[in-house]
Formats: sequence, C-alpha cells, structure tokens
Amino acid sequence: MRAMYALFDDAGKFLAGKILSEAESSAQIELDSGKRLKVKAANLLLKFDKPGPAEFMAQAQTQAQTIELDLAWEFAPEDDFGFADLARDYFSSNASLLEQAGALLRLHEAPHYFRRAGKGRYKKAPAEVIQQALAAIEKKKQVLQQIADWASALAQGTCPTPIREQLYKILFRPDKNAPEYKAVVEAARSTHTAPLDLLRQAGAIDSAYEFHWKRFLFDHFPKGTGFPALIAPDITDALPLAPVQAYSIDDSQTTEIDDALSLQGLGSGRVVLGVHIAAPGLALKPDSAIDAVARHRLSTVYMPGHKITMLPDEVVQRYTLAEGRACPAVSLYLTFDENSLDIQHTETKLERVPIAANLRHDQLDTLITPAWLETPPDAQTRVGGPNGLDHASLAFLWRLAQDLKKRREVVRGKPETFNRPDYNFRLVKNGASPDNAPPQGDETVHISVRQRGAPLDLIVAEAMILANNHWGMWLSELGLPGIYRSQASLAPGIKVRMGTKALPHAGIGVPAYAWSTSPLRRYTDLVNQWQIIAAAQHGATAALVAPFKPKSAELFSIISAFDAAYSAYNAYQAGMERFWTLQYLQQNQLTELVATVFKEGPNGSALARADTLPLVLTVFGQAQGSGPLARGAKVRLKLSAIDLIGLDVSGQVIERLDGEDSKLSAEVEPEGDDDEAAAGPIAIAVDVNENPLETPLA
Repeated sequence: MRAMYALFDDAGKFLAGKILSEAESSAQIELDSGKRLKVKAANLLLKFDKPGPAEFMAQAQTQAQTIELDLAWEFAPEDDFGFADLARDYFSSNASLLEQAGALLRLHEAPHYFRRAGKGRYKKAPAEVIQQALAAIEKKKQVLQQIADWASALAQGTCPTPIREQLYKILFRPDKNAPEYKAVVEAARSTHTAPLDLLRQAGAIDSAYEFHWKRFLFDHFPKGTGFPALIAPDITDALPLAPVQAYSIDDSQTTEIDDALSLQGLGSGRVVLGVHIAAPGLALKPDSAIDAVARHRLSTVYMPGHKITMLPDEVVQRYTLAEGRACPAVSLYLTFDENSLDIQHTETKLERVPIAANLRHDQLDTLITPAWLETPPDAQTRVGGPNGLDHASLAFLWRLAQDLKKRREVVRGKPETFNRPDYNFRLVKNGASPDNAPPQGDETVHISVRQRGAPLDLIVAEAMILANNHWGMWLSELGLPGIYRSQASLAPGIKVRMGTKALPHAGIGVPAYAWSTSPLRRYTDLVNQWQIIAAAQHGATAALVAPFKPKSAELFSIISAFDAAYSAYNAYQAGMERFWTLQYLQQNQLTELVATVFKEGPNGSALARADTLPLVLTVFGQAQGSGPLARGAKVRLKLSAIDLIGLDVSGQVIERLDGEDSKLSAEVEPEGDDDEAAAGPIAIAVDVNENPLETPLA
C-alpha cells in the first residue's frame, strides 16, 4: 500500500509528514525527524502520495516563487478564498497539488497583499494598504543597505557622519533599533573588534579630551551648560552694618566667594571670630526660577582649567563677598577666651559685612608659613596689600586653628595626618582661545605641589568646620531639619552618609556637621542656609515658618539627587585630573617614575601611588632578587603606553628603592570641602576613604 503524506498547519507554520493513522477529527503524522504529532482534521490542508515530504515542500517553495503577487492579487476574488481556489485561477482549473501548495506558501508569505481569513483561507488587502506596505518594505531594504554600507565603511577605517554624530548615544545610551547602532554592532562583529576600539580606528573620536568632555555633557548636561535668562533679585531685608572688616581667603581662580573671616578684640582677653557666609538665601526663594536651576545642577563642577558653575555668573556676582563692598551675609560670631581658646559665647546675625580684601592664598602661601607666624617681624605688618590682614591677627588665627584641630582629634581618637600633598593643575593655552573657554585638550599642563595643612588652609578649614558644626547643632536644637553629613566611626568601610538628622561625624570629630558655608557653589548649603535664616529670624518658632519641615519628603529627594550628582561630578573631576596627569607624562616625555605601593593586588600585581604626581597605577613584576611587592614598597617603574581614552597606564618594576620590610602606616584622611580640606582651586574634596584617585580608572 502506497504511503500517504499530508501538508498541515502547525500554529502558523506549514509542515509535511507521513500519515500514520487517521480518524474523523484528527490524524497521527510522523515528521522526517521521527517526531509524531496529533493534528486536527481542520489543520490538514493537502494530502499527497509523492514525492516525499521534504522534496514536496522544496518543490512547492520553488513553485511559490513563480507567482507574481501583483498578478495574483488581480486574479483573487473580492471575498475570502482558499489557496486552492487561487491556484486554479492563477495556473489552470486543473492546478496540481504542487501548484496548490505553492499558492499556499506564496499567499502566506505576503501578508501585505493577502490577509489570513482562516486555515488556508485569505482575503486580499485594499490597494492603498498594499502601497503603504510596499513603501515600508522598500524603506526597510534601504535601511538594511545603509546599515551594511556603514558597517563596511567602519570596517575599512572610515566613520560615516551619522554615526559620528551619534557617537556618545551609541556607546553609552544606545537605541538598539537605530541603524547607526546596528551598523557599529555589525562592523564590530565582522572585524572582531570592540566597538570603542573600532570607532577610534575609524576616526570617530577627534581627541581624547573631547571624548571625555562630551561624554560628561551627554550624561549630565545634555542640553548644554548655558543658563536661561535669569534676573537675580535684590536682597530687600533692612540689614544692619557689621562693625567689622572681613577678609576672604581663596585661590586666585575662585569667583564664587562664599566665606570671609573677621577678628575683634585681639589683646583684650576676649576675642570674637566672625565667620561670614554670602547670603543668597535672603533673596533666592525655594521654587523660584533661579532655585530650579540650582536644584537641577546641585553643585559647581570643577576640573583642571575650567568649571561649570551651579549659578550663572551674574547671579553669583550679585551675592558674592567681593572686596570693597558691604555684602549681605549670614554671620556666626564666636567669642573665645584669648588664653585658653575656650568658646564663651556664640551668636548668629543677618547683616551687611564690609569686605576689606579678597586675599589669595596661592599668592601668600610662600610668605605665611609657620615659621613666619611664630617669629613675627612686626605685629602690624599687613599681608595682601594695604587692606590685608595684619601679622598679629594671622598669628592668633593660626594658633586658634591648631587648637581647634587638636580638640577635634581628641574626639576622633587619632590625629589627622596630611602625609600626601595636594596638587594644583595649571593649563597654558596653545593659541588664541579665550581665557574663559573650556580646554581643548592640547594645552600645556603644569602640576605643582601644595602641602595640605598650610597655615591659610588650616585657618579657613577650621573656621568652616566650626561654623558647619555649630549651625548643624543649632538647627537640631530648634527642631529644624537640615542636610547633615555623618560617619559612625573611622573603621574601614564606614562611609560618610547624608541625612536630615544631626549625627556625629567621626572623620572630622564633631557631634554634627551640616554643610552651610558654600551656598553659591553647593545646593545643600543653600538649603541649609534657608533653614539657618529662619532660625535667625524666628528663633524658637522657626520650625513653623522654615521652608523645610521635619520629615520633609522634598528634603530627602534633594539629598538623593545631590548625592548622585556630587559623586558623578567628583568622578569626572578625578578623571580629568588623571587625564592631565597622563598628558603631563607625555608632554615631558617621562617614561619612568618612582612610586610607593599602597595595596597588594592579584597575581603579584599591586596598586602604587606616584611620589611626585597625582597618579595611581597598577604595578606588575618585582625587582630581581626581591620578594613580592608589599604595602609600603618604594619602586622605580617603567611606564607602559598611555591610553588617554581609557585613562590607563601601568608600570613595570625595574628597581626596588627600599628594604623589603618597608611598611606604610595607615592613613585616614579627613573629609572636607573646597573650603575645609584646602584642596586647591579645582578640587572638590571627597568623603573619607572615597578619594577617586584611590582607584585607577579603566
């Protein structure tokens, strides 16, 4: 008996196999693979006895391709029809089983011409729908061809303009359906090259600096760094004039002068230190247009040779503590016993403060040294010009700063150490670029050392810590929430946290710490200033009128947003400092350097810190005849090739410069900010144990 076969519909796929048995409602069919299926009778579309299933389907597919869809559409009836009906209309009234099967396959693969109307039944689509579908199909073909052309160009080392324009989106936030992305993926696959390397080889990246800069803007400033048109409101409060002369101490590049100091009563036994903070919070209000800008940016972004300010310059200049003006300020006055340096009284005032001078520590650090302060030439000698601070005031401030530091260290349980220097970056433009233009990446970089804990640094840092601690405690006593930074202990892994409650900060050694001294540069400080102003104006009832009430959900939202933005800005700053350090190596043709190991790594590697540059790098190997590199080992390194895109360089040990038993003492750095940590004009200091330069960037 001749075997019988069937072509059937299996969930929208057409299969053919041998009929093993057949009942009224179903049939058992065996596929060529040996798999057996139970097929409903309604799904059996054709029965045939030759050729075999595989050959039948192959011949049917060949037959299908002979059918012209436009002609078939013309032949097809207006109502729904079966595939066999079309075969008889298209081929002949005696259409063969192969022709019928070919018609079935052709109808099924052209849904834009024929819509399914049941098992083996179809209805032709309207003419206008067909035209739209054909246009879409043609467009898809063109897109696929475009992808292939772009991929080919990339593989041959040329980057098409559309891909260049989408570079950062393709690499860091891709639309995986976009043809530009698909072209890069296809080229990377065909050339067995990583996408970033492929694009570099194709010339998509004009310069390494531009790559890092534009990537940062893409992630954090997609609409650019410009500001909308804003008008800085006047401070309308009737503020009394303070009977002091105040001095700010900043770097020469600082334009946002947030803080200044004054001193009264020297030699009387009771000395009053004034900490004066610019008061934009008296004019700017929550939910105003300027507040919206500040809340979006959250902080000024610092980097060598450039910065992106939190507020536009015209707003900053309205409230900055500029010399020669009586500037609105939130002032904290602390009365000290001149001998014991114990605090006897504190008071917060809203007032206008005469700013005698804006002193620049980078111009004065070489003069104002511990030796100069401790062996006075003339007590009336002034530094920083005729309006500068006199020697006696500086000497007292230096003595006070050292005492405040020692008192904090008692609380910390260990002294603060400043074994590592800070580094300042100065970029010299090569060409006629405007002074305020962002770097182009080809500038000559100069790196200079600035030792942490220098007198002027410490004076300002301790004054700001004192103010942030005092105001944080004061807000807490009045029942006002603020934005605090806290650290439970100095144990490894215990990081600084942000919250709304006054908790101890072990890293600094204070019972509470609320950033309040940089309201022109950090949004947290502006928020805290609003709370401090409410406290100064309303005292015990301030909680009723302060902008942020206890358990404010908005305050938690600000903390979350600030924490994320500040971490990202710090990471970018660290990356750019690393970029310019690598540039410095290249510009000065440095192929070797001396470094100290601070962490052992896997497989004999280690992390080391360059002794004279702000550079952390991976170290491989060991000097001949010496043991593995341990923490504290001092080594001379041969540098690898420098990758300015990946910000990568490593070192191969060529010489040990110490004994193998050398040890590196543990060092925990205090947390601070750009005022308190004295980190230089382009630095944003980071939390304890969270220095970005501690971790090499890939």
